[in-house]
Order: sequence, then C-alpha cells, then structure tokens
Amino acid sequence: MRSIVVSDAITADLGPYTPKPTSIAGDPIAGVQREATLRAWTSADGRTAAGVWECTPGTFTAVRDGYHEVCQILAGRATVVGADGTRQEVGPGDTLIMPEGWRGEWHVHETVRKTYVTTRL
Repeated sequence: MRSIVVSDAITADLGPYTPKPTSIAGDPIAGVQREATLRAWTSADGRTAAGVWECTPGTFTAVRDGYHEVCQILAGRATVVGADGTRQEVGPGDTLIMPEGWRGEWHVHETVRKTYVTTRL
C-alpha cells in the first residue's frame, strides 16, 4: 500500500463546482452557493474518507448523523453555529471537529477551503 499526497491542497484543482444542496442563502453577488470536493482517499471498507473541500459564500445546513468529521481550515472565514446556539469563528489554521450527531449551520463569509477526514460509525 502506498501513501497519498495532495500537492498544495490550498490551490489543488478540486474539479467542477456544483450548487450546494443544503444551501439556504447564496452569495449576495452570484446568488448561488457552490461547492467542490476532491476525495483523495477512501478506506477499503468505505467507512473513512479524506479529501479537500471548498464552498463559496452563503449559508448552509449541516448534519453529522452516523459519522464524525475532523477538518483543517486552509483558507477563508466562516461562522459555524451549532443547533445549541454555540457560535465558532473559523479561519486558516483552525481545526474543527464535528462529532457524530452534530447539526447546525455554516455561515461562509469568504470562500472556505478545508481538508477533511470523515469516519462512519
């Protein structure tokens, strides 16, 4: 088995952007919130995945049912608001952990790019 490197994750081509399905407010200028994902690796059993993700400004809902996510913010700024009202400002260099059962909203102020690892239960 070999290791995997995503060279320069900050500028790596993530492929095509698509409308964010859980978006509830798009970019004030573009009108649509969009995302792109480069899945770099998935475990043989399909339970763990890692990659790079990017999302344009706007607001979307998120639910982490059945899996945990750990991500490292590479670029951009967002306010992540949990269902309990907890607000967290995230930006470059921050590590965000959303355990199984987490739900809330992401308010993306500047296009956010992150690396992520998800693990299904």
